[in-house]
Amino acid sequence: MALSQFDLLRLLESLRSSDGLELVRNVAERLLQELIEAEATARIGAEWGEHTDTRTTYRNGPRDKTLTTQAGDLDLAIPKVRTGSFFPSLLEHRRRIDQALYAVIMEACVLGVSTRSVDDLVKALGSDTGISKSEVSRICTELDAQLTAFRTRPLDHTRFPYLYLDATYVKARVNHQIVSQAVVIATAVTADGGREVVGMMAGDSETEAFWTQFLRSLRERGLAGVRLVISDNHSGLVKAIRKVMLGSAWQRCRVHFVRNAFSVIPKGAAEMAAAAIRTIFAQPTAEAVRAQLHTVADMLGRQFPKVRDMLLEAKEDLTAFADFPHQHWKKIQSTNPRERLNREIKRRTDVVQVFPNPDAVLRPATAVLAELHDEWIAFPRRCLSEESMDGIYTDDTTALPGTTDG
Repeated sequence: MALSQFDLLRLLESLRSSDGLELVRNVAERLLQELIEAEATARIGAEWGEHTDTRTTYRNGPRDKTLTTQAGDLDLAIPKVRTGSFFPSLLEHRRRIDQALYAVIMEACVLGVSTRSVDDLVKALGSDTGISKSEVSRICTELDAQLTAFRTRPLDHTRFPYLYLDATYVKARVNHQIVSQAVVIATAVTADGGREVVGMMAGDSETEAFWTQFLRSLRERGLAGVRLVISDNHSGLVKAIRKVMLGSAWQRCRVHFVRNAFSVIPKGAAEMAAAAIRTIFAQPTAEAVRAQLHTVADMLGRQFPKVRDMLLEAKEDLTAFADFPHQHWKKIQSTNPRERLNREIKRRTDVVQVFPNPDAVLRPATAVLAELHDEWIAFPRRCLSEESMDGIYTDDTTALPGTTDG
């Protein structure tokens, strides 16, 4: 909306009587207001009082908005509309990840983290001036509600044939001691081949009680239709899967298995052994996969009997993927497709180094997952083709493991 002659003269007079900083503040305030009005006009499809065929709604008065800048507080008016909603893109709320780390700063200060550590954290976030306590308090309140809603949202809108469980580790203070805490992440493939983040929890990933609590929370929120759970061989995890995910098969991550095998193989022979094990997963049929496992076990067993024992003991869990559509095999043999989530969480949490408590871990970790989840939903790129998913829930799947929605 262009300024009238009267408005221009009034602005000119106010600028003449302003000092340098006030001058900048007035100009910035006026400029931002004009940009907001222009964006509102584009959204509505008409100027004030204008009649056009492109109009989509009507103005319904303004609401006040104070924007804090280095030049001072700018008093702006955000137009309201009768239908739908409008918020100017220039004033979009901080991304959740940034809000989460601001909240961590405040909690770190309250719980006695050194001033130097907090200063380093602020600089890593790109803020030289810091943030006020009242602002952090507001951010924490608003952010925690959003992130809790994301972590506890219902999961009954679709079925999830493939469930991935993985963990990354951070340091946190528990009972006045610095300990390693697992951030456990559950992602899943939907019935149409899409991807979703379905859950996360922080705690001790080695105990059966922890995994049981986590998996039960997913079931209580509506997780159903799981045919295969893909994960590492965490202590207690397999027992929890057998107990909670009734009717689901378990695929032991092939990448983690090879790493475990390295512990009983001399370093010089590791690559040879890994190449041999990889041939198991390159076979064209389920029968060939299982036959190759025995062939590789016998071959490696001559030199490394412990590897042979490991392969034979894990044969059912390493080859569970072979009972599912061949097009899915590469995606369901390991948790590697979810490594990006772990990298993003580590990239954000490494800034903090040691969290004041486990709850503080949840903020940035959940924020990262929420952002990536929104990315998957807003810009869908299917993990598996929709056509290849059609056979998983048909009546002829009785031969597949996990054919009951336990």
